[in-house]
Amino acid sequence: MGEKKPAWILKDRIFSEDHMFTRLLGYAIEENLTETYQALYYARDKHSGQSRHTSHFSDEHIPYIIHPLMMACHAHAMGIKDDKVLATILLHDVCEDCGVKPEKLPFSEPVKHSVFLLTKPDDYTGTPENRKKYFDGIASDETASIVKALDRCNNIGLMALAFSNEKMIDYIEETQEYLCPILEKMKHDSPAYNDAVFLIKYQLRSTIETIKAFIMKA
Repeated sequence: MGEKKPAWILKDRIFSEDHMFTRLLGYAIEENLTETYQALYYARDKHSGQSRHTSHFSDEHIPYIIHPLMMACHAHAMGIKDDKVLATILLHDVCEDCGVKPEKLPFSEPVKHSVFLLTKPDDYTGTPENRKKYFDGIASDETASIVKALDRCNNIGLMALAFSNEKMIDYIEETQEYLCPILEKMKHDSPAYNDAVFLIKYQLRSTIETIKAFIMKA
């Protein structure tokens, strides 16, 4: 006889996008985070109508804006309150997914540069050479590095809901080969982010090892 499965309901929506938006808006006003304030509205407008990948167990529509909002809330909760970093988090997928050129973003040059590094070029094919060049660029910039770490942490945390085993394996291998060295670099080069890097490494490693175990059991 097969093992009995629990009658759980799998949730694609972990937090409310409206509550997260309001939470971040309050922080932006209270802490004078002018670019974060602008990026909240800009990102919500550009991602309007776009959806996140959802699980095969639900028909729920998940607005794409949930992803950058969750990343920004995660960052702020870990003590990352830098205006440039939070704005970059909110904008990190706008160019790649919404057809906006990084140089056309109505934000400061440092924010535009970090978003540029986080945006895969049009000719990106996912070859080892492409991936190395892409992640090397990110590693050259402290803001892009912490944003990519938070992005990967968020995606890894929920990927089992939407990814095939093959895609999860590729994502895990890419994370271990290209992102983990960036976290190690940040540990030595960016002491201000030591606590955040520790927490991100813990979440990434624990989630990755759990998923590996379930894949190997399958």
